[in-house]
Amino acid sequence: MLNAADLPDTVPVFPLPGALLLPRARLPLHIFEPRYLAMLDDTMKTSHRLIGMIQPREGPKSGARRLHAIGCAGRLTAFSETEDGRYMITLSGVSRFRIKSEVEGFTPYIRCEVDWSGFERDLGAAEQDDSFDRARLLAVLSRYFEANNLSTDWNSLKEAEDELLINSLSMLCPFDAEDKQALLEAPSLSTRRETLVTLIEFALRGGSNEELMQ
Repeated sequence: MLNAADLPDTVPVFPLPGALLLPRARLPLHIFEPRYLAMLDDTMKTSHRLIGMIQPREGPKSGARRLHAIGCAGRLTAFSETEDGRYMITLSGVSRFRIKSEVEGFTPYIRCEVDWSGFERDLGAAEQDDSFDRARLLAVLSRYFEANNLSTDWNSLKEAEDELLINSLSMLCPFDAEDKQALLEAPSLSTRRETLVTLIEFALRGGSNEELMQ
């Protein structure tokens, strides 16, 4: 486990639309682009082995790179290399961060100076959601999975800890990048759960916002 003193001032960032990493969760990634292979090689030389996952902003790119302000850093905890030089890795979520500035330099990937303040809770124990209605979530999730031809191990969902269940669903459900960002920025587990249910219900209505506008 890393503590606040271990967190660096600068991290490499990997802008990948729809790929959400949350604290204490795990994200498998397949790395094959040369610039990100270089990023991985450099990361493995550091003591912290952190990579920042971040969502690109939607819309036209007008000059400067368009990144959301908040991302989540993960520690490289699993690594394997294929025969053709690609990497299969796992990042274990450590803490969210806020971008302060992009670091100028000669690396082919993006590096950012970051601020970890405001996310101290990310370094602690798993959160609890005291108002969590698991039956309601599973009911709406069942309809969502059926509508999208998705399958899952329902027994595991019924038994999973609150944070593991809510964060895993937030990461795995096929929401767009802006929705994933809203889940990332949720200030508490209960807020993330409420956001998750809202997104699922919105998708079940076919993306109509009529009810939301009333």
